[in-house]
Amino acid sequence: MDFVNSSEVDVAYHILSKAAQPIYYKDLVLEVIEKKCKPVQSLPAAISEVYTLINMDSRFHYRGEGQWGLTEWNPPETKRHTRTAAGTASKTAAKASSARKKKLESIQE
Repeated sequence: MDFVNSSEVDVAYHILSKAAQPIYYKDLVLEVIEKKCKPVQSLPAAISEVYTLINMDSRFHYRGEGQWGLTEWNPPETKRHTRTAAGTASKTAAKASSARKKKLESIQE
């Protein structure tokens, strides 16, 4: 891979793909800067810039405790079925209707 002509996030993606495991953010960013052979006037500013780019790219996933991995390593999220307010309201309305019918029947007798 031509690291010099690639973007910082593409280099970070390549590094994580080869590592096949999460990497501490500072180690990842420093490796990106090293592979890019980019002159750095301020290391904190360069770290901040690369970290921001990684943070904004959806290919990367923050794993906690400063560790970054690739989103593709995570299983897809499954949505749980939850009762909605409308579903609960319709059941309540059905119970109320049933109660009204029983009262009506008792009155008509």
